[in-house]
Amino acid sequence: MTRQPADATLAEDLLLLLFQSDSGTIAGEGTLFYPLAGAVLAELALAGRVTTTETTLGETLVAAVADRPPGDAVLRPAWDYVAEKPRGVQATLAAIGPSLRAPLLERLIERGDIGREERKALGLIRTTALVAGGTGRRAGLLDRVRDALTTPAEPEPRVAALAALISASGTLPQFHREIPWSSPVITRAKELEQGQWGAAAASEAVTRTVTATIVNNVVVALAVLPQN
Repeated sequence: MTRQPADATLAEDLLLLLFQSDSGTIAGEGTLFYPLAGAVLAELALAGRVTTTETTLGETLVAAVADRPPGDAVLRPAWDYVAEKPRGVQATLAAIGPSLRAPLLERLIERGDIGREERKALGLIRTTALVAGGTGRRAGLLDRVRDALTTPAEPEPRVAALAALISASGTLPQFHREIPWSSPVITRAKELEQGQWGAAAASEAVTRTVTATIVNNVVVALAVLPQN
């Protein structure tokens, strides 16, 4: 099994999984910034660096846990943003998401997980295409996500969050060749979105709940986006 880099972020893993090597495109490209932002906040939640609260008006706020900033250059701006004051999750997703794709993609290219290839269109126009890298890391991640969605085995929290984010992004049907698109898979994906990760996750109820809250805000954001 391909080794997972210790410093790879959840958002990197999500972007790598959303990369479709047969077409060189990224699934859900048009609304990509919401799930990527959700992955950043979910990572901070899993590490106990942010928490969420509900206002009396029903708005969900995300706040930084004091004196627990992340060292990662992609995660730190998001923590700083909510460290200034508690922010609405929806507003936070919209604020931190648009700037994430480029640096995350560069990391994946630097790691060799995705390649960049120069081509000529019609023999004249130079274009750049994204191609599969040679590390095999996407296949390893996909195996773990597939297991989380198709087997009774209890997933690791990061894998559960990753599967939940793919589901929340609305792109899971596009994985039908790699992950069966079936009623049990759909049901399990929705359970993971809601934070139903298994018995072991009960010992991490706070981080599980915060992560599920963030994931569900991604779902809400994408659901209302076409109406904006």
